[in-house]
Amino acid sequence: MVALAQSRQMRRMRRRLDGLTRGADGRSLDAVLDAHLDKVLAVGRELDDLAARSALMEAAGRRAIQRVGLVRFNPFEDTGGNQSFALALTDSAGNGFIISSLHSRTGTRLYAKAVSAGRSDGALSQEETEALRLALGTLAPTPGGGTWPRDRASGAA
Repeated sequence: MVALAQSRQMRRMRRRLDGLTRGADGRSLDAVLDAHLDKVLAVGRELDDLAARSALMEAAGRRAIQRVGLVRFNPFEDTGGNQSFALALTDSAGNGFIISSLHSRTGTRLYAKAVSAGRSDGALSQEETEALRLALGTLAPTPGGGTWPRDRASGAA
């Protein structure tokens, strides 16, 4: 009687062990656990690598152009439309530049001014000041949305 009970208990234990080592190609439970431990350690190393790469990408992203301000205007009465513009491009810390274009019947002139921590190294025109204000007040714009480009004369976006 005791032998029969032990035999049933052994069969149940064998089924449980087979269930734990299913797909292990006949390896022992120790081998299966070692293989799983190796996988866990490999995933941990990969996670550490991804975290380091993510930190590098975040640091680079902070230095990328993220803020944009555009103001179109007409500086001369003899030209039609707002073909001139002031464009401010900065990173998250407000470092970048402003490009201005003055369009007239005789030609177009471009000017560039550096911006550091949200301040220009030179005097800014009213339009450049507005473009910088727009850039510093927004994060990276979404196409078709937001408040830019802004047409100063009409107030239309």
